[in-house]
Amino acid sequence: MDHAALSTLRDRHPAWRLLSSPHAPLVASFLHRVFVAPNVRVMSEADLAEALEDELFALREQLGRDAYPKGALEYLNDWAAPDKGWLRKFYKPRTDDAQFDLTPATEKAIAWLLSLTERSFVGTESRLLTVFALLEQISAGTEADPARRAEDLRRKRDELDAEIARVLAGEAPLLDDTAIRDRFQQFQQLARELLADFREVEQNFRLLDRRVREKIALWEGAKGALLDEIMGERDAIGDSDQGRSFRAFWDFLMSSRRQEELSERLDRVLALPAVARLSPEPRLRRVHHDWLEAGEHTQRTVAQLSQQLRRFLDDRAFLENRRILDLLHGIESKALGVREATPAGTVMHIDAMGADIELPLERPLLTPSVKARLADLVLAAGEDDVDTARLFDQIVVDKARLRSAVRRALRHRSQITLRELLDVEPLRQGLAELVAYLELAHGEDGSAAIDGLRALVDEAVEEPVRWQARSAAGDAVTREARLPRVIFTR
Repeated sequence: MDHAALSTLRDRHPAWRLLSSPHAPLVASFLHRVFVAPNVRVMSEADLAEALEDELFALREQLGRDAYPKGALEYLNDWAAPDKGWLRKFYKPRTDDAQFDLTPATEKAIAWLLSLTERSFVGTESRLLTVFALLEQISAGTEADPARRAEDLRRKRDELDAEIARVLAGEAPLLDDTAIRDRFQQFQQLARELLADFREVEQNFRLLDRRVREKIALWEGAKGALLDEIMGERDAIGDSDQGRSFRAFWDFLMSSRRQEELSERLDRVLALPAVARLSPEPRLRRVHHDWLEAGEHTQRTVAQLSQQLRRFLDDRAFLENRRILDLLHGIESKALGVREATPAGTVMHIDAMGADIELPLERPLLTPSVKARLADLVLAAGEDDVDTARLFDQIVVDKARLRSAVRRALRHRSQITLRELLDVEPLRQGLAELVAYLELAHGEDGSAAIDGLRALVDEAVEEPVRWQARSAAGDAVTREARLPRVIFTR
């Protein structure tokens, strides 16, 4: 926090440049309304320009015609310029439509501006309890003495038994409205900070991807050295405190049981009168789905890094194969050049010639070939009826029925795994119907191919799926397939 560091930070950090810009009210209010409040990760250039044009029109009606004279697209390109760095402009693969995303620095500046607003209620009890709970977890998690750890667990057990006895006796203490509001505000703040952390983790992986592209473009050494260097950086980020924390959070959030528990508790808390009087944001009810969507963007950034490595290996293999072909072609050209010029003297020495002896008894005996005997029969036209219905007895999976089954299962719950769905709706056509379910869960952008629904695939968990089928002999058999967990969500 010395003068030189702060001076450099003011000149180079995008968040500080945003706060010192004369257009800061426009930039912060518009980007908060478009990106932060609805938790939008990526927006196309046309949609963002249209929203900004409406914002500029409303401001000019209030402040005069001379307010913000430039067009919406000019402002967007200016905010995405390297000297600003408030937006990230990029193009998706195989598309010509520009996309915009909020940078982590801009989100930090907007969060700081939100903290400046005067709050009618500032809670401190919930944060103090959080501090004590964190210290207790650290102390218990680092205790290596089994005796002291067992003693601590017995003390907690006695406290729980005493609390259970008080509850059964009708002495259950309830939180008052002040304590409820205090804890709910702390929950809101942590939920917003988690979404901002996802964008920063995604930015770190994106910077790693950019460094990988630069190294691949300028690399002239061996493939192994480059892969070792790149994977070292990848492991450094993944094994860092931030990477391990993100991976643990993602594994915890991907649990369907945890998601159902979180949804149930959110509904119960938001229905409390003390919380309803705070007028919480409507998106808070599905904040865990926003966490999933933000984490999915981060996982896609990691997948882009793997694609870059795969493309680099393919290109290097092509160049090496081409080099081998060039060498072979050079050998052939030189051989044709010296074909007519016979060299003088001894060219090379070879071993003395010898006879190849083959004894008669080593030869195999004659094996006569089998000749087919053709019966001299006269073909006559028969009058027997042939059942041609089996030619049309083909298996056709009705995907509309499968879509209806998924929608019907999600009417009373927010998500369901494929295995749970098959317990309710067993497979009728075996493996073909199972493949059709997987096809419904897969889309071009990773989302489900069902209107209004999404599908997530947890590669870390395998689930067995069983169904009844008929063998070739007509006996009833049980088939089983193992596949990653597929989760359909609203």
